[in-house]
Amino acid sequence: MGYPILAILDMYKEGSFIVSRLFVHYWKHQVQLDNEKAIMRDSDVTCMPKSRTVTFRKEPSLLQTLLSPVLEFLKCLLLMHFFSLQSILWCSQHITLLSFSSQPILYSYFRSSCSWRVRIALALKGISYDLVPVNLIKDGGQQFSAEFKALNPMQQVPALKIDGITLSQSLAIINYLEETRPNPRLLPQDPKRRAQVRMIADHIASGIQPLQNLSVLKQMGEKKMEWAQNCITSGFQALEQILQHTAGHYCVGDEVSMADLCLVPQVANAERFKVDMGPYPTITRINKALLELEAFKISHPSRQPDTPAELRA
Repeated sequence: MGYPILAILDMYKEGSFIVSRLFVHYWKHQVQLDNEKAIMRDSDVTCMPKSRTVTFRKEPSLLQTLLSPVLEFLKCLLLMHFFSLQSILWCSQHITLLSFSSQPILYSYFRSSCSWRVRIALALKGISYDLVPVNLIKDGGQQFSAEFKALNPMQQVPALKIDGITLSQSLAIINYLEETRPNPRLLPQDPKRRAQVRMIADHIASGIQPLQNLSVLKQMGEKKMEWAQNCITSGFQALEQILQHTAGHYCVGDEVSMADLCLVPQVANAERFKVDMGPYPTITRINKALLELEAFKISHPSRQPDTPAELRA
């Protein structure tokens, strides 16, 4: 099968010391030859008879004659070493890039608020991806299939295959995208604002959404609507108060952040469960502004490949 690229590079590292030592010896000898040539020029004996000029020069030494082909060989060896190493490094770089060049795959459900967060992040960062729908209701829930369980043992969406790894949990995915593809930023550079963004994102992702998630509502029976309304109302009361101190045009200041990616899907959940949004003017204002952005529009549940016809925009 031949040597892997890294193994070949290691071999060149070992051999480079020998070649470099040969080059040093060659260089030193070349300097010595140049010095001898200079001495020879100075020692030329010139006879100038009336009819003509005759110049006598020293012949090269036996050592010079013997070393000349050896030195030429060392030149060739050095060039071969250099260009071969450059070729291997070029191949190694391109093989590395190719290994991460496949299109990301997002496993998503059109109505999943967690999946929506990731779709927004991918859209904002301009990352193309393939989407594999996972219907959380059909056939008892496709997330419970053996195939999907092997992909995500938590049997939840979203899951994202990217850069040779599979990630689950929306905030972990968004953080990875932020670290590997930082433009545009979803986390502010200022430490205080960055902490506020994470606080709001966690407030929604940990303190509101899980309590009204599908798996919880199934346990509530006929009271699931009342339960969802109570959970969202309690969370929004706190969130409205927080946003009054952090908001600019969006949740934290005037730049879209990870907090906004969590806010919009949660407001959609509130509307679906018929929560009165009157007491939350700051949340409502920010949500309306965000929905005007293209990334939020194309990632909307009403515009997904698995959106039922009756719910399409």
